[in-house]
Amino acid sequence: MVLHHTKHHQAYVNGLNAAEQTDMAAKTPQEKIRLQAAIKFNGGGHINHSLFWLNMSPPPRNGGKGGELPEGPLKQLIDRDFGSVENLIKEMNADTAAIQGSGWGWLGYNKNAKRLEIATTPNQDPLLNLVPLIGIDVWEHAFYIQYKNVKPDYLKAIWNVINFEEAQNRLLEAQ
Repeated sequence: MVLHHTKHHQAYVNGLNAAEQTDMAAKTPQEKIRLQAAIKFNGGGHINHSLFWLNMSPPPRNGGKGGELPEGPLKQLIDRDFGSVENLIKEMNADTAAIQGSGWGWLGYNKNAKRLEIATTPNQDPLLNLVPLIGIDVWEHAFYIQYKNVKPDYLKAIWNVINFEEAQNRLLEAQ
């Protein structure tokens, strides 16, 4: 994850900064429009990864809270909307594994329906229609070193470090 953070995430920050500087110097609407793809890609990469790092915590055996779903509003909604955390993981892993190419798997909160939903986004597109609670990066750079490009193994293991407390805090902010 150090490589992921220091190289990949940093590249999105650098790309976003460069695109925004170029945007400020752009003189015509056409020049600004041409930059929108770079701003969306790099801005999304920065936003998604910023959430991703907060999504993780070491497991309890290493002094963290990763993988532990505490009692509270998040667990109650997971149980209501998916039946159990095991069902949530099964559904989310299936949807996330089905992403062709690169993208993100999300557990989000639908403010209008007041329910949890699973969503996926391609590339570095941020989750816009739901409040992101948990995001799982399925670009190969997220798992190719440790999991040898075996996405299902990565998806199974990521839940051991998911910071459910952070996800619950995001839920409480959204409600």
